[in-house]
Amino acid sequence: MTLLLWVSALSLSAWVWLVCCHGLFWRTDQRLPSRPAPRRWPSVAVVVPARDEAAVLPLSLPGLLGQKYPGTARVVLVDDHSSDGTGALAARLGDGGGLPLTVAVPPALPAGWTGKLWALRHGVELAGGADYLLLTDADIAHGPSLLADLVAAAEANRLDLVSQMARLRVATGWERLVVPAFVYFFAQLYPFRWSNRPGARTAAAAGGCTLVRRSALERAGGVAAIRGAVIDDVSLARAVKRTGGRTWLGLAEQADSVRPYPHLAELWRMVSRSAYAQLRHSPVLLAGTVAGLALVYLVPPVALVAGVATGSTGAAVLGGAAWALMAGSYVPMLRYYGRPAPAALLLPFTAGLYLLMTVDSAVQHWRGRGAAWKGRTY
Repeated sequence: MTLLLWVSALSLSAWVWLVCCHGLFWRTDQRLPSRPAPRRWPSVAVVVPARDEAAVLPLSLPGLLGQKYPGTARVVLVDDHSSDGTGALAARLGDGGGLPLTVAVPPALPAGWTGKLWALRHGVELAGGADYLLLTDADIAHGPSLLADLVAAAEANRLDLVSQMARLRVATGWERLVVPAFVYFFAQLYPFRWSNRPGARTAAAAGGCTLVRRSALERAGGVAAIRGAVIDDVSLARAVKRTGGRTWLGLAEQADSVRPYPHLAELWRMVSRSAYAQLRHSPVLLAGTVAGLALVYLVPPVALVAGVATGSTGAAVLGGAAWALMAGSYVPMLRYYGRPAPAALLLPFTAGLYLLMTVDSAVQHWRGRGAAWKGRTY
């Protein structure tokens, strides 16, 4: 057998295993579990860390303040030393009524903390003795019943952490090409079914919308336990699960990101700022990831084209079958984002972009410009 044939067979085998044995990661049916109304609605504090978010707050904060929650709830927005008037704008939006709003500024960022987590810690302190904390980003727009649905699901299913992957914006051509794949790859890294299984090693959350029981957060060591984490949502889920908590992660139905990524450059930064951190800054893991992405996503179309060009029927058939499995597994995510099924054939190209973003993330880290975000580098 030629090298091309061997590599094509290996790629197809990888796809058979991924589709059949990797937690059914490609399915999009992990939605909020049953949520009958509890007999007593626990108190909730919504904590929103915000740094230079004046452009998106008018689209997101009114939805939080307008939550239809039967119990006691309040919103704490922590203005992380913004330069664009984020805090003042939030206060004006809060004058429109709805849930009580507190706008605060944390002390200066100490060494060893990321800005977001330092702001979250300050917000959690201001939240007082609320039974639950909803940790959410400033760019997430929430449907009117989302808070009640999250709390009801947590209470009914005895969950300590309930998180939803917010639906990202897909308005521009680059967003439509890159964004669905972002969630698809995340689910491949952390299959939701495995993460939701009590006792399983896999644990993940989505930082844009995470409800956590205060007692579980305290048992896990509080926000301080993950103070230096760049990928803080996954770190939080791991900390809660490691200390005996039950976690759940699924796709959102009432949480949407309003942050625009009109050009490839913005999407590139979104991925590259944390990709190498995901690999624990390991050159060995980076090399393995690049090789794995090439084998799984790039080999199938190359094998098909090369097989047809060279008359290698076996390579063409194996490559075509692997590409078909790849595309088929991507279709549910495209449908979730309202995209046509034929767009799944572009996944190898998108995966190639992610490969380059990952390499660039490592290069930026080696140059001392790693996880850069809004004027800070970690």
